[in-house]
Amino acid sequence: MATPSGKAAPPNPQVSKRSLPRDASSEVPSKRKNSNPLPTLPRPSGTFVEGSIVRIAMENFLTYDICEVSPGPHLNMIIGANGTGKSSIVCAICLGLAGKPAFMGRADKVGFFVKRGCSKGLVEIELFRTSGNLIITREIDVIKNQSFWFINKKPVTQKIVEEQVAALNIQVGNLCQFLPQDKVGEFAKLSKIELLEATEKSVGPPEMHRYHCELKNFREKEKQLETSCKEKTEYLEKMVQRNERYKQDVERFYERKRHLDLIEMLEAKRPWVEYENVRQEYEGVKLIRDRVKEEVRKLKEGQIPMTRRIEEIDRQRHTLEVRIKEKSTDIKEASQKCKQRQDLIERKDRQIKELQQALTVKQNEELDRQKRISNTRKMIEDLQSELKTAENCENLQPQIDTVTNDLRRVQEEKALCEGEIIDKQREKEMLEKQRRSVSDHITRFDNLMNQKEDKLRQRYRDTYDAVLWLRNNRDRFKQRVCEPIMLTINMKDNKNAKYVENHISSNDLRAFVFESQEDMEIFLREVRDNKKLRVNAVIAPKISYADKAPSRSLNDLKQYGFFSYLRELFDAPDPVMSYLCCQYHIHEVPVGTERTRERIERVIQETRLKQIYTAEEKYVLKTSVYSNKVISSNTSLKVAQFLTVTVDLEQRRHLEEQLKEMNRQLEAVDSGLAALRDTNRHLELKDNELRLKKKELLERKTRKRQLEQKISSKLASIRLMEQDTCNLEEEERKASTKIKEINVQKAKLVTELTGLVKICTSFQIQKVDLILQNTTVISEKNKLEADYMASSSQLRVTEQQFIELDDNRQRLLQKCKELMKKARQVCNLSADQAVPQEFQTAFQDLPNTLDEIDALLTEERSRASCFTGLNPSVVVEEYSKREVEIQQLTEELQGKKVELDEYRENISQVKERWLNPLKELVEKINEKFSNFFSSMQCAGEVDLHTENEEDYDKYGIRIRVKFRSSTQLHELTPHHQSGGERSVSTMLYLMALQELNRCPFRVVDEINQGMDPINERRVFEMVVNTACKENTSQYFFITPKLLQNLPYSEKMTVLFVYNGPHMLEPNRWNLKAFQRRRRRITFTQPQ
Repeated sequence: MATPSGKAAPPNPQVSKRSLPRDASSEVPSKRKNSNPLPTLPRPSGTFVEGSIVRIAMENFLTYDICEVSPGPHLNMIIGANGTGKSSIVCAICLGLAGKPAFMGRADKVGFFVKRGCSKGLVEIELFRTSGNLIITREIDVIKNQSFWFINKKPVTQKIVEEQVAALNIQVGNLCQFLPQDKVGEFAKLSKIELLEATEKSVGPPEMHRYHCELKNFREKEKQLETSCKEKTEYLEKMVQRNERYKQDVERFYERKRHLDLIEMLEAKRPWVEYENVRQEYEGVKLIRDRVKEEVRKLKEGQIPMTRRIEEIDRQRHTLEVRIKEKSTDIKEASQKCKQRQDLIERKDRQIKELQQALTVKQNEELDRQKRISNTRKMIEDLQSELKTAENCENLQPQIDTVTNDLRRVQEEKALCEGEIIDKQREKEMLEKQRRSVSDHITRFDNLMNQKEDKLRQRYRDTYDAVLWLRNNRDRFKQRVCEPIMLTINMKDNKNAKYVENHISSNDLRAFVFESQEDMEIFLREVRDNKKLRVNAVIAPKISYADKAPSRSLNDLKQYGFFSYLRELFDAPDPVMSYLCCQYHIHEVPVGTERTRERIERVIQETRLKQIYTAEEKYVLKTSVYSNKVISSNTSLKVAQFLTVTVDLEQRRHLEEQLKEMNRQLEAVDSGLAALRDTNRHLELKDNELRLKKKELLERKTRKRQLEQKISSKLASIRLMEQDTCNLEEEERKASTKIKEINVQKAKLVTELTGLVKICTSFQIQKVDLILQNTTVISEKNKLEADYMASSSQLRVTEQQFIELDDNRQRLLQKCKELMKKARQVCNLSADQAVPQEFQTAFQDLPNTLDEIDALLTEERSRASCFTGLNPSVVVEEYSKREVEIQQLTEELQGKKVELDEYRENISQVKERWLNPLKELVEKINEKFSNFFSSMQCAGEVDLHTENEEDYDKYGIRIRVKFRSSTQLHELTPHHQSGGERSVSTMLYLMALQELNRCPFRVVDEINQGMDPINERRVFEMVVNTACKENTSQYFFITPKLLQNLPYSEKMTVLFVYNGPHMLEPNRWNLKAFQRRRRRITFTQPQ
């Protein structure tokens, strides 16, 4: 027996248990119980609360054959290993006190609680009572699945047992009192309403829950009465309103009749008024027609003189127009003759001008010839002077030869330099072509790398964004930082990519590799914290594993079909390779072929490798610690996704080196070309200088001959210009003679033109006079025609007016006849009968105009139309019947309101008796609950929660807790807090109820399983301090284990539960003998 270490004295065990195999047909009949009862163990000392459990006896119950438990009056710790039967004692308490099997959460039939192989079982509970203990016995029949009840050995019904248990305020179905192992999690799932009900039943006064139920019933009745009163009030209001409407309908009926009589009289008078209006209109139209007829006659007589005068004016105008046309013809002929003479005069002026211009040209030509002769003679004099001063040219030939030789040497050097430039340019073109080829090859490698980056971007966008950030910020890191492993790995053969991808986890494939912890922290702070990107990062080992040799040579493994280790299948930077060797041991994992798969059993037994790959499978091998056997598991390889793109990084580096070398060579070629071009420019300048010098010497040598040729040429030009002379005086005389002749002809033409102009002017004056006469005649005619047209227009209008007036007269005459006939028909009068006096009297009070009659008629019809659908007899009958119904409803509604007031008064009284004690009770629970949490450096509170004070079925207890100072108080729910936090909160709430002490005992089964050691120790101390106080209810605390160095109290009872085939039978259990034996062993031990 294990005794927990602590300052308190070791507790005394009070449980004896024997588990023996029995025959399947063994039974424990009730008579056996009476003749040979179970042995009674010594009971703990102390004061029991009314209803506490004094003894628990079980027979063929779950794991027990025969067992009796004597708990103490205060805290009872039931301890034992899992499966020994601790919870069986809890089940015995529940079922023995008329609890339902479903309360346990284990089975729904009571027969399942009988030990397997037995047909009957028994549970006996002895409860403390001041008037005498109450012994409740329950026999369970498995076959019939029913129970037999006994109280103090007398058969009773289950209902009587339930009444006796309830009288002691025992509630095994209340989680605040009875919390079995399988229901611990249910406590946190209790709603606020359920928790309030359980608390009321557990620690409240007996009448508190009854008052709550009464309040809920009263409130429900109140709601029903309020609804009924509201409905009846609305119905009564509708009835009153409808009757008021019917009362008005009677009055409206008679009012409608008055309107209809007035409409009838208005309709009778209207035709007579209409006839009188038309008759008066006829008389007026007739008078106007006669006046218009006389006006037409006068207009026709006034048009005759105007017609005669217009005809006379037309004849006069025709004569004048003929004379005007004759004068126009004469004027046209005279104008044509004037035009001919004028054209001849202009032609003579042009001839004189041409002669003057020709003379001027000849004068200018002569002046220009004299000037050219003078200039040429001056030039000859200058050339002769220069010819005299020219030096002897025979001494210039040696200088010309020297310059010619220098020029030939410079040209040879220049040709050689240009040849070297062409060679350099060809070399440059060849290097640029090679560089483009290498660059294209590198671009193809980069495109393959871009394919890998595209896959990374599509699958892991955050990692891709982090790669872009790293490439732009490499200068921020002190040591080397490698991009994600999947980008840096380069497969030598892409068909082997599946082995690497199946071996390395996807998290590490997208991880960045760092050589420095400081660099990794900078990277993660920027990428994870600031940019909120989800990325992975690892640190390469400080000591490189990249070149670490495998433990076994590959040659030794080739016989099994292995062709390589994983490390040799790809290239990677040294930090990446070092990390993979350290983390995944890729230098120790061989890769095989289908041949390896065929010999897999032999490979497993002989090689003792931990991991191997075949063509399509991965094998993981482990050696059992117990049997030293090799256990293997195999999985099919997944298809590679990321590493299938192969980039030969070594070749790419080689190409980059070639590219650098070509760039260096191109720079050297460019510098050589620049030097050659400078040399060529220098030779070009020298060549130009020599050419100029040679040209100058040659020009000096040929200058004399050139001067002599120019002088001879100029002398010849002077001779030609002197021969081409002109006699200006003769030319001027000839021109003057011709001009005089032309002026004589011109004077004769001017005289003829003057005579013709006078004749034309005379004709124009005569024509103007005729036009003025014609204009006067036309003006008079237009005036007469305008007057005639105005008179004709007036005549037409007047005639049309006469026709219309005559037509209107005929129409009005016919209409008068029709209206007279219609009016007599309306009044039922014959053609020769006079209008009766009664009609005349009635017509005098009515309007005398059609508009007033129509307006009044429309108004009366509208009023009468509002009274349609009336039935006087039906209206009066319904009105009376509804008056009686309104009276009955009023009396019934008054009775309902009185009943509602009574219920409200009852609610007010019961609410005061229920709510105030409940608030005090919750305040006490909150005080103890808060103190318990404060002692644990946490916070918790309990309050009474409701959304509406009148909804008594919505009242509940709310538990709010917080276990960390940085958080707020949160309501206890199955989801917000952890399992351990819920267990602590549940336990502290039950302890807060413990001291209120209305229920006789509480049971908590294995609630400390989810707690951490600190909370478990704190809770245990509180349980001991609370449950071991005087006048507190009995407490059962079941647990499979306890921490070391826990505090214990003298008032505790520790019940150890052991199980096994070698346990003593209960009748052989002698505690005093065991204690004496223990003392003897202690005394005989050496000091």
